[in-house]
Amino acid sequence: MAVQLYNTLTRQKEDFVPLRPPAVKMYVCGPTVYNYLHVGNFRGPVVCNLLRNWLEHRGFQVHFVLNFTDVDDKIIKASVEQQVPPEQISEKYIFEYKKDFAALGLRAHEANPTVTGSMPEIISFIATLIEREHAYVTPNGDVYYAVRSFPGYGQLSGRKVDDLRSGARVEVGEIKRDPLDFALWKTAKPGEPAWASPWGQGRPGWHIECSAMACKHLGEQIDIHGGGTDLMFPHHENEIAQSEGALNERFSKYWFHWNMINFDGQKMSKSLGNFTTMRDFLQKHHPEIYKWMILSVHYRNTADFNPEVMDRAVTVLGRIYSALATAESLLPHEGEGVKADPAFEKIAQETWARVEKSLDDDLNTPEAFAAMFDFLRQFNAQVKRGVKVSEAAQGKALVFRDLIRRLGSMMSLFQQPAASFLRDLDDLLLAAKSLDRAEIDKLVEQRAAARLAKDFKTSDEVRDKLAGMGIAVSDTPNGSHWEVAK
Repeated sequence: MAVQLYNTLTRQKEDFVPLRPPAVKMYVCGPTVYNYLHVGNFRGPVVCNLLRNWLEHRGFQVHFVLNFTDVDDKIIKASVEQQVPPEQISEKYIFEYKKDFAALGLRAHEANPTVTGSMPEIISFIATLIEREHAYVTPNGDVYYAVRSFPGYGQLSGRKVDDLRSGARVEVGEIKRDPLDFALWKTAKPGEPAWASPWGQGRPGWHIECSAMACKHLGEQIDIHGGGTDLMFPHHENEIAQSEGALNERFSKYWFHWNMINFDGQKMSKSLGNFTTMRDFLQKHHPEIYKWMILSVHYRNTADFNPEVMDRAVTVLGRIYSALATAESLLPHEGEGVKADPAFEKIAQETWARVEKSLDDDLNTPEAFAAMFDFLRQFNAQVKRGVKVSEAAQGKALVFRDLIRRLGSMMSLFQQPAASFLRDLDDLLLAAKSLDRAEIDKLVEQRAAARLAKDFKTSDEVRDKLAGMGIAVSDTPNGSHWEVAK
């Protein structure tokens, strides 16, 4: 079965056939770097990480470029407020973004171009648009794109030029031929960073930057252009007009958009003040929790971000990693010398076929996880924690571990050593309940001693005390184990 992706441009799922298979050129709009990024900004990186991994699993060779906007009004504002040069602001937050990105365990891109590092290409791109009469220079040195010069304007967002014009307005100081026209080059203002151009000192508009950087690093045509749905109009619509106006070719074959994250029913954004930075989130929660929250919802659906969703993620991850811990406890180092159980291997193959069918269908992660949980339930039914090590148990453990790790490798999930992950998870839950690990260990040891002495009254009393603290204890032939009840 071919990989199918939803193409925003055609508003339907299509078989993915790149321009020059097996090569795939993918460009994604990156962040404007003036502060720490909030958790909503990382939905795209997590989803696109899966997209690239899955396409490579299916035999494609993906060249993935994500840019940084390091020249912007918000960066200039932050530099004025902090009394430091704008480049110091942008360099700092590019570094911080990459730090959060790495903490999430996502794969690095082939290139991360910046606006400041692409100025010659941006200026050249604008000059081409002027030459082809898609842009014009105003008397004060601003350059605007003439929207009505491009007949296809509105094809991505489904908006009509005449409808847009009725709601358009001209800002104070702008000299436009048409209210719909947008800036490609802005004349320098006192105290702002500026670059020399044929139209005078100034800096580029936001939209032209991505057209120029995509062309510089991937060529005149690309296979996939990605971004959040909030970028569809006007940013991506303007990119199409610029790129196709300058190059006379289709810019991107597929447009890949992911939906927003809501917090308590509202879009998460800095302007609303209802956001959590990824740095703050990662200081309190394991990165697996965020990735699960994002990937458990289809990328084209709105994702909720609230304490209840986080609690569900913890519960689910606890189930998965508990089963992985059981599997790992039965296996020698890396499973060396263990033979896969034939019957369970057949179940795994059927499960993987379901996973492939789901992810081939526009990255349907909820369906892929449903297949995984069916597989997990069968493993838990056949292999219990504390079970005696046997050839059959080891064979099933090997098959289970390998399939979960294989699926997880596509999503940058489930790659942590299970025992240490569960300990980290319990530490987070203990902190939330203001409980001390040493105190729990002491009570569990006290209960174990009572059981050994056949003092079942004391044993039951300690178990009840632990349960009241939110601690679940399980007894196996290999001893007692505890975890925070989820």
